[in-house]
Amino acid sequence: MAVAPTSLLHFSEDPDIGRFIPHVPLSNPLQSPAVWSIDPEHAPLYWFPRDCPRVTAWPHDRARRRHFEASFTTTALRVHAVELAWLDRVRRTELWCYTFDPGPFRPWPEASGQWVADTVIEPIGVEPVGDLLQRHIDATIELRVVPSLWPLHEFVQAGDWDFSIVRMANARPQR
Repeated sequence: MAVAPTSLLHFSEDPDIGRFIPHVPLSNPLQSPAVWSIDPEHAPLYWFPRDCPRVTAWPHDRARRRHFEASFTTTALRVHAVELAWLDRVRRTELWCYTFDPGPFRPWPEASGQWVADTVIEPIGVEPVGDLLQRHIDATIELRVVPSLWPLHEFVQAGDWDFSIVRMANARPQR
């Protein structure tokens, strides 16, 4: 059972959301209606424009860090990748971070760090995220800008690390 963090987060390009109403995500129509949030440890997974396809990976724990670093040829804490066509949107997007009281939320077992609530949620705060590229730099996350995400899509699923793959329907078509 996941230990509840002291706060949960939600990222949006809309700075004026007063209430979050449970809904079924278009990208996952078999889910029950919910309000979705992320714990602070996994927040970098959402430092992107909403519809931006991305592949991310990070080691499960310190013991597997060397294997991760060798596999990705990096010393970064995480590797995130976006397609070339999305770089300008990553640069220009104004993103907002909403803070939630974790009380009404429960862990979503299908993804690390994600939490859901089945009731209306009012945020306890909202603030701008700032420059998304700079956030990656400050967090020691390697941001790769690649012609196609599909090779990494396959690679991260085959490895011994944690990963997140988001919005691949918006990626360039696979060859």
